[in-house]
Amino acid sequence: MKLLSSIIIICISAISYAQKQVPSIYSNIHYNKDGKLYYEDQEKKYYEQIYNSFLTLENIQGNPQGTEKGISFSFGTDFLKGKLYYGLINYSDSKHPMPVWFKKTEKINGGKAEINIQKRLSGIYDMSGWEKSGYGTLGYRVSNKKGELLYDGIISFEKTKTGFKIIPTITEGPFINLLTENSVTISFETNFKIKTSISVGGKLFTDIKECKHHEILISKLKPSTEYSYKIKYGNLFQEYKFKTAPNKGTRKPFVFAYSSDSRAGSGGGEHNLYGTNMYIMKKISALANYKDVAFMQFTGDFINGYAINKGDIMLQYANWKRSVQAFGGYFPIIVAPGNHEAIGKVFINKKGESKAFIDGFPFETESAAAIFEKEFVNPQNGPVSEDGAYYDPNPNKINFPPYDETVFYYTYDNVAMIVLNSDYWYAPSLSENNKTGGNLHAYLMDEQIKWLEKTVKMFEKDKDIDHIFISQHSPAFPNGGHIEDAMWYKGDNKYRPYVAGKPVKKGIIERRDEYLDILINKSTKVVAMLTGDEHNYNKVKISPDVNIYPENYNFKKIKRNRTIWQINNGAAGAPYYAQEKNVPWTKATSGFTTQNALVFIYVDGKNVRVEVINPDTLELIEEYVLKN
Repeated sequence: MKLLSSIIIICISAISYAQKQVPSIYSNIHYNKDGKLYYEDQEKKYYEQIYNSFLTLENIQGNPQGTEKGISFSFGTDFLKGKLYYGLINYSDSKHPMPVWFKKTEKINGGKAEINIQKRLSGIYDMSGWEKSGYGTLGYRVSNKKGELLYDGIISFEKTKTGFKIIPTITEGPFINLLTENSVTISFETNFKIKTSISVGGKLFTDIKECKHHEILISKLKPSTEYSYKIKYGNLFQEYKFKTAPNKGTRKPFVFAYSSDSRAGSGGGEHNLYGTNMYIMKKISALANYKDVAFMQFTGDFINGYAINKGDIMLQYANWKRSVQAFGGYFPIIVAPGNHEAIGKVFINKKGESKAFIDGFPFETESAAAIFEKEFVNPQNGPVSEDGAYYDPNPNKINFPPYDETVFYYTYDNVAMIVLNSDYWYAPSLSENNKTGGNLHAYLMDEQIKWLEKTVKMFEKDKDIDHIFISQHSPAFPNGGHIEDAMWYKGDNKYRPYVAGKPVKKGIIERRDEYLDILINKSTKVVAMLTGDEHNYNKVKISPDVNIYPENYNFKKIKRNRTIWQINNGAAGAPYYAQEKNVPWTKATSGFTTQNALVFIYVDGKNVRVEVINPDTLELIEEYVLKN
């Protein structure tokens, strides 16, 4: 028995020690004997910042509970004061169900509030018919005492003989994902673990087991066909439609949309729904729906991010999904991360000043990529990780974060979209402090570049694909707000990732050129890069004669044999950046505006044209031919 106890103690110690291992690709980061993580620089120790805020998704959802007369909320802290806005949602009254806000609010005092449904939302104010059916759904918003919105939630209820009861609710979604010519995956979140079902075309598709996160594959569909679908969850249901993709190479006209950078803006109210600009995202989603887009690509910085706690970034992600979900049940909104989706570990001095910020670990659960993968549903056809590259310190062990669903491709008719992660293993402090190790903002590391070249080559050989678009968050040619980084760093090639204390061989400009070489010289089909990061709209015509180098550049310059475009649209509500005209490609840049913008790309066989519209005013910003 004593021997068994010793073995158990040794095993537990081994597991604990393994969990406390710092990945070998970092440097100067250690655990002390008490298990506290620190960064060491010149014998000074900077300890990991511990996050104590109540602003997590679990807290701000409010743990709704049924009461005799309505629903009570408790927000995980005694200090929260503010208002609770609320209103019924009628799922049979609109294709895009949203709350109709009631004229009164409830006070949040001591972190608690209660909505008297029986008194406030009955009679002439029962616009969803809950009194007759016995069931209803409530939209609610949480604000603090400054009037800042923290969360936009949904909860369903049942009226019983003794009062009100919380019942299964779709709290996020539904969303159309992984759309093909014969299948689609429909995803959504529920407040309880339950089995749900979706009926499509007379067939029933169900969850395999009870769960909160639902991804249901709908298969054996016909191409280019509109389907109605009905989600049943508990005693409630919702109905939507989607249209399958055409067979590859059909070459019938279609349109898709592109945008990025919807993190919180100025102006108050819905311009800042804790972490995201809900006001503009609702406008963008509605306009995309009105234009009947086949899909919308949204690449990066949709939240404020730079978090050090999963509950915090999950709250921000939930708010962004809430801003688009009234439309995301009809067409795919495909997302990829940017620098603001960063979550990791911050090291501070005694004054609370940040000295280093690195990607979170263990990588399989705490990295930005791993958390992103759990929040969204994307194709799983990208590279695995940077393991196996020449700079991998231990080829026999997994050392790098996963790419998961942050790098991938998909097709629609004769278009291929290749989505890259320009903030993989991102260490926000690296450009100023390379002693921790990590990847640089905008740097595409070796294994991702190899995968890109292989994927482009695959589509070059595909007779059904006429046009390739590349989307990554950070522009190759910044024009306003990011000339100090992006793929430029003011033209200074010294910037690069550091792995296990050593710099990689290629600098940022060299790597940008390798990237461009694949897109321009090794492809005939790549039409444009779709980028963001800079909070403006513009386009750059990258012809062979446009200068893309700084003065006195001493490294090899690539020759370009054709023209492609960079379309930058980071105008989805984040604080604007004006144009800076001290880059070599300024004369090749046009259409620059700081107005909110949504880019529509019309594909008609071999022809491609662009229309750019302000989603707030519906003003036409510009239109032009991209390819004919």
